[in-house]
Amino acid sequence: MHRWMIQGLQRRPKWELLALFARLAAGVAFVGFGLGKFLRHESERDAFERYEIPFPDTATYLIGGLELIGGVALLLGLFVRPFAFLLACNMIGAIITAGRTEGGPVHLLLAPTLLAATLFLLWAGGGTASLDGRLASRRTGAA
Repeated sequence: MHRWMIQGLQRRPKWELLALFARLAAGVAFVGFGLGKFLRHESERDAFERYEIPFPDTATYLIGGLELIGGVALLLGLFVRPFAFLLACNMIGAIITAGRTEGGPVHLLLAPTLLAATLFLLWAGGGTASLDGRLASRRTGAA
């Protein structure tokens, strides 16, 4: 690990560590689901059609792109708050559409958990152990 990451976590409250874990866990989940929308596009498109999402083919690519790019951004800790907001909106949509239509643990357990994680990241930001935190410390002149 980088010195700045360790020092940043030692100087900050406990929620900094929680932000790191939330960022990494949510990032991995979003990257996985985003990739799935490209690798299994036909079945994902069919699911979007069942959920009555308009333009299911285009929506599958758009949501897959958001989840993939947003997940990578969370993993890197770059633009955490904007992507947390967009991904939280995505999870609300998933709960309303897929949760209503199919239910199940992915839509009614994992999606609300990811919603909670993204809302926490929207509040907390990426923390000091993120690229956002590193950039902010450079702007303020801190090491």
